[in-house]
Amino acid sequence: MAEPIRVVVTGAAGQIAYSLLYSIAKGDVFGKDQPIILILLDIPPMLPVLDGVVMELQDCALPLLREVIPTDKVEVGFKDIDAAILVGSMPRKEGMERKDLLKANVAIFKTQGAALDKYAKKTVKVLVVGNPANTNCLIASKSAPSIPKENFSCLTRLDHNRACSQVAMRCGVSADSVKNVIIWGNHSSTQYPDVHHTKVNIHGTEVAAYDAIKNDAWLRGDFISTVQLRGAAVIKARKLSSAMSAAKAICDHMRDIWFGTKEGEFISMGVYAGGNSYGIPEDLIYSFPIQIKNKTWKIVDGLPINDFSRAKMDATAAELVEERDTALDFLSQ
Repeated sequence: MAEPIRVVVTGAAGQIAYSLLYSIAKGDVFGKDQPIILILLDIPPMLPVLDGVVMELQDCALPLLREVIPTDKVEVGFKDIDAAILVGSMPRKEGMERKDLLKANVAIFKTQGAALDKYAKKTVKVLVVGNPANTNCLIASKSAPSIPKENFSCLTRLDHNRACSQVAMRCGVSADSVKNVIIWGNHSSTQYPDVHHTKVNIHGTEVAAYDAIKNDAWLRGDFISTVQLRGAAVIKARKLSSAMSAAKAICDHMRDIWFGTKEGEFISMGVYAGGNSYGIPEDLIYSFPIQIKNKTWKIVDGLPINDFSRAKMDATAAELVEERDTALDFLSQ
């Protein structure tokens, strides 16, 4: 049996974590023969709730779960960890300006980045889920200068999965028959779900998505807005934000980091934009098409980009530049 790996989940008393922790503990993410020590980090008022979560994880009697450590201290939470899933963030409250949200989150992710820098393994893989995810990820990375920038990523896999599912439903096929969807840019309503490079397997034959769907107006209109605004639609219907689907996307994202992507396929994740071939400003965390091998990601280069896509990619980059500049102002204060 392998040595246990140490995995921290922040915001561990929250509803995304409630859907996520079971999947991690039973081996869906890091492998069916990989023992795990789970560290649950949250703010002091949530500690009684965490105790209940710990009890439930114990009561699942999962063979891979060696230990569960609830804590409100970053020095405990980030000590010698192999993977960090940063779910906890300040949610946007009614009447709150975006810059107020950014300011609150800069403080959180500056602290967590510094703690990662001080206590975590230098090989730690960090996934930022808490919104605004791209900019929070950038702040965490900048606050952890001794950990490679490439070890940080943010979640756009939920958007990717949403886009795959929309295409699959439209074509009357299962979701795994759709591959190479791309989410470009920010995990916000400016993101660009792009299916110009997507293939759909219809009765054993791979067909380009545009040819399979045969409805350019839908693909350039309702499809894009449905994916962009899906989070808001879930909140409106459920009165709570996406939790089950977010947890599934987190598992997909981390499993791909650990085990790699399938040959000839790419997925979407927010990564450091340095050295990209798409003309995206470098000092951003931006969602690109990604392939992963040996726990190392690379941006899929050289995909042809038409004028329609270019405009959408630039618009979401512009939003990220503005977010970054505002956040860096707060960081320097």
